[in-house]
Amino acid sequence: MATTTTLRTLRFVFVMMMSFTVLMGRHCSAKIYKVGDSEGWTAKADTYYDWAQHSLLFEYDHNVNDVTQVSSALAYDSCDSTSPKAVYNTGNDTVTLKEPGYHYFISSNHAQCVAGQKLEVLVVRYDLSRPRKIFPFGNTYKVGDSNEWSVPKENDLYYKWSEEKQFHVGDSLLFYYDDEVNDVLEVNSDLEFKSCDPSSPLAVHSSGQDLIRLTKPGIHYFITSKTSRHCEDGLKLRVVVRPLHRAVREKRKLSPLERLIKWLQSFRPHPHH
Repeated sequence: MATTTTLRTLRFVFVMMMSFTVLMGRHCSAKIYKVGDSEGWTAKADTYYDWAQHSLLFEYDHNVNDVTQVSSALAYDSCDSTSPKAVYNTGNDTVTLKEPGYHYFISSNHAQCVAGQKLEVLVVRYDLSRPRKIFPFGNTYKVGDSNEWSVPKENDLYYKWSEEKQFHVGDSLLFYYDDEVNDVLEVNSDLEFKSCDPSSPLAVHSSGQDLIRLTKPGIHYFITSKTSRHCEDGLKLRVVVRPLHRAVREKRKLSPLERLIKWLQSFRPHPHH
């Protein structure tokens, strides 16, 4: 029997506190976290799996490595450093994560990157002053799979993609796309969906890498609006979201982020009656 070896790399969630005063009564200062702790920035598998926070400190031998920030999940997955967003090469680099969304870091030494020297960070804004319902951790679906969110060769590609799956409350849709030519609009009705009408959207997403949580049962409609022909050419998605029945709920657990948020919510002051 063949043995399958899975190389784990870091997938990491930061929570950006928009209302930290609710928790502590004062603002806290940013922290710097050394990537890989005592191991530093190396190609050793599992080094980057168990720690997190606001600024990243990369320590490494600059004669054989660097820190290359790339713009997309595709470049991250394929260890492609040809079009970097930023390059750090001092051997002692501090990178501050100021914006929400996905941040990708690899070594431009391709062999090192393939061996596991890569880092994926998701920064999430979270407002403690606003109540949030916690759902059992669902599945994350990359919209369009290899086609991502782009004009399909076949007009019904996203229809088929959606029909092959069963979505439940708590699942997430991950949209990857070129934000210069596309965006993601959630619209209200089947009529707006069919006519590609972007005039009254429920929500607009335009980062190029949007993670959208499905929090309500029913039919959800998504279109693109930046280039009018793209929606008409099939860049639209309709998903049917089913309620989270008890049997499904029991199979799922809260994600680490949701456990953290649930813990943080315990600090919210209760209203006085």
